[in-house]
Amino acid sequence: MMQPPSTPRTPKRGRPVSFDRDEVLGQAMGVFWAKGFAGASMSDLTAAMGIASPSLYAAFGSKESLYRAALEHYVALHKEVVRRIMELPTAHESIEGLLRNAVTVFSRTDFPSGCMVEQTAGEACDMSPELVASLREMRAANDENFSARLRQGVEDGDVPAGTDIRAVAAFYATVHKGLSLSARGGTGSEELNSAVTSAMAAWPLLVRA
Repeated sequence: MMQPPSTPRTPKRGRPVSFDRDEVLGQAMGVFWAKGFAGASMSDLTAAMGIASPSLYAAFGSKESLYRAALEHYVALHKEVVRRIMELPTAHESIEGLLRNAVTVFSRTDFPSGCMVEQTAGEACDMSPELVASLREMRAANDENFSARLRQGVEDGDVPAGTDIRAVAAFYATVHKGLSLSARGGTGSEELNSAVTSAMAAWPLLVRA
């Protein structure tokens, strides 16, 4: 007796949808962090993530959507550490802690150097207006950490009420950006930490009534 022909199976393409999202986002984050948004090709991303293009598009929709997800993953990795630093007893300790932590993150050998968000600052022409706006908001939120901690210092009494919060926050936020650029250029952690020490030496001149 002849058996009825079996229905041919459609071959699966790419990695199953059950892949570990955090794992593949971590790989994508590394590619974007190292090469930037425009410089990261789809072949770079699929090779690093270990998934085929159809699976990537099915899971994330587009390169830009993947980049957004990788950015969120990047922020989430550092969120808890930043929260703890912001809760240190004084504004001086917190601001120095933010800068020292930046040195640690920007100069780690298991990650690309510098800051992933700052690294794409000059790529606006390759991005949608919405993505450019999102990156601008992320940078502003990072800068706001310095302002918020100084305002809390005024409330707590460890920062004089007459301090120009905006100017002091801008100074330390600029130092933070400079650490990223310097690390990206190959400056080592020892030199970066020396820069932080110099920046904090200016505290008594900046934070005063």
